[in-house]
Amino acid sequence: MDDPERRARLRLARSSRIGPVTFGQLIARFGTAAAAIEAVPTLAARGGGRPPELADPRRLNDELRRVARAGARHVMIGDPDYPALLEQADAAPPVLTVRGDLSLLDRPSIAMVGARNASAAACRFARQLAHELGQAGATIVSGLARGIDTAAHHGSIDSGTVGVIACGIDIAFPPENAELQDRIGEQGLVIAEQPPGTEPLARFFPRRNRIIAGVALGTVVVEAALRSGSLITARLAAEAGREVMAVPGSPIDPRAQGCNALIREGAILIQSAADVMEQIRPIDARAVRAPASHWGAPPADDATDSDRIAITALLGPVPVPVDELIRQSGRPPAIVQTVLLELELAGRLERHAGARVSLTGP
Repeated sequence: MDDPERRARLRLARSSRIGPVTFGQLIARFGTAAAAIEAVPTLAARGGGRPPELADPRRLNDELRRVARAGARHVMIGDPDYPALLEQADAAPPVLTVRGDLSLLDRPSIAMVGARNASAAACRFARQLAHELGQAGATIVSGLARGIDTAAHHGSIDSGTVGVIACGIDIAFPPENAELQDRIGEQGLVIAEQPPGTEPLARFFPRRNRIIAGVALGTVVVEAALRSGSLITARLAAEAGREVMAVPGSPIDPRAQGCNALIREGAILIQSAADVMEQIRPIDARAVRAPASHWGAPPADDATDSDRIAITALLGPVPVPVDELIRQSGRPPAIVQTVLLELELAGRLERHAGARVSLTGP
């Protein structure tokens, strides 16, 4: 991509109501981000709402300056060095901000996640496991959170570690990990999906978790309660067809109940680095590459008013799988996706995990 197209893609990705799925569909349909930006108001009007607010070019200039000051750069989907495993995901981030060595993800990568309030024994085990996996040639990926994440990064800092954060590339969170994050940026790799200057908000952590799971061949959960973000990461890994592994713990420790539940549900029980490498060694991350046309062919025809009425009538406040809409409406998949795209740009549709959608209002 030339510089004007890269800037247009950044602007499209930073615009309101344009998430990864919508971004991909717009590029597939119009070929370039510049053409997609011009078409957005018309599509939103067909969806019955006002167009989304496109990112101000002046804000893009500010973002480019802040990224440069942080010693980072943008990587866009379709770039040769965009993480190959992540590029396969349906909702792969259109733009990543990275600081460090992206080639670390050419090696077999393993995500390690767990409790923030982890026990001392679990942190020690995570640090040792990460160290041994690094010595075996793996790259360790985690979220730079307190507890297990921090232990995993410390254990693999010298062999190769990747920190995925839920804020801007120039923000350190938690604050006590500022020095660790800086070291990872110099010796390993830090990845952020949010623009620079973005503070960590609760809704950004599940998005970060999908990146952690997406760049790795498998995810190891070391210690986790039944309702924790680590189990979200494990679920996302399973949905992506990646290995899910868990370290067993005491049944009387609430912090181990999530891991034990994963094992009961089919996750692989892990007790050593050899156990992990046995699961991921047959796969080579460098052999994985998404197809050149990541988003597929654009729809051949626009939807008609009758298509819009029929498809919208099937939607409501309860999320429904897109495949079910295609089946019940009897419309071609491209037409259904076109109507959903129009509704989302109009602010009337919300996308959920598992390729499900719902209406946001009347």
